[in-house]
Amino acid sequence: MIYTEHQHKIKVFYKDIDKMGIVYYSRYFEFFEQARTEFLKDISISVSELEKEGYYLPVIKTSCNYYKSASLEDELIIESSISSLSKVRLVITYKVFQKNNKSQLTVEGHTEHCFIKKSNNKPSRIPLFFTNALKI
Repeated sequence: MIYTEHQHKIKVFYKDIDKMGIVYYSRYFEFFEQARTEFLKDISISVSELEKEGYYLPVIKTSCNYYKSASLEDELIIESSISSLSKVRLVITYKVFQKNNKSQLTVEGHTEHCFIKKSNNKPSRIPLFFTNALKI
């Protein structure tokens, strides 16, 4: 089930590529983090506000599948969506496309997160303000 979707644009810079001139594989996880932060902000949940409310949202599992290379100065579109939500966890799925070819999936991945209560560093139920922001 997809709860909401967001698009984030990224341009590939020299710092993002390897010796072969393609985006270094681990950079996609950084792109996911940027997209996730903007995605949450778009639904009125900033990471800093989440922490002010007493919660952390660490990544506990991740994966990434690479289908097509991206290169220097390519413009990428990252489509993020919450694909799964349980009592204490959520999964965000990412689909990366090159701006000039949205029919070809470049990379696909996901991050799984667990809500942690700052006061005791233990898993916590998803807070009500979070589910309210998703309008579910």
